[in-house]
Amino acid sequence: MELKDAVAVVTGANRGLGRHLAAQLLERGAKVYAAARRPETVDLAGVTPLRLDVTDEESIRAAARTASDATLLVNNAGISTGTPLIAGGPDAVRLEMETNFFGPLAVTRAFAPVIGDNGGGAILNVLSVLSWLHVADHGSYSAAKSAAWALTNATREELAPRGITVSALHVGYMDTDMAAVITGEQKADPADVAAQALAGIEKGLPEILADEITQHVKQGLAAA
Repeated sequence: MELKDAVAVVTGANRGLGRHLAAQLLERGAKVYAAARRPETVDLAGVTPLRLDVTDEESIRAAARTASDATLLVNNAGISTGTPLIAGGPDAVRLEMETNFFGPLAVTRAFAPVIGDNGGGAILNVLSVLSWLHVADHGSYSAAKSAAWALTNATREELAPRGITVSALHVGYMDTDMAAVITGEQKADPADVAAQALAGIEKGLPEILADEITQHVKQGLAAA
């Protein structure tokens, strides 16, 4: 997909990886809707702030009406509560699934017709190495990201006839607010991850593996 003159909607664009994605899309000549639950927190010059809460169906529908010229959707918004599946509270488990799986699903369902009507385009789902590597302390996050990986693969097949490519970005720890509590681990530069993600969209890659640990884990899956 050519990103120059693309019209992108980036969820969770007010900070972290989402902000880098929005900034680099602007640099490549795209029009960018920077979506956030609180659009007043978007401080990036040149973007169009857009209210979108991935757990609120009405805000999603309203965003799709506003960004009716979209050709690229980046499902970046997400949370990590550090909740195990057995010992953790069920409300936190449900919140992770609502935000990290049902959220991207709802946003994709709203924007796929928009992108299709605009001649086709692309969707990028920001996932994680924990889609494949399941650790107890982050069981609910792993479960939600695994479900989002299945969502990515299934919608790739479903949306291909509409001229919409669907890509997954898998990455380990990044130097963002979400991973601030993690110490002693190597963290990827979110600017570098964003650059890899956009290059992958341009090439139409089904999966983008943004760091060494993610590449290693995926190779292990292939060998299993």
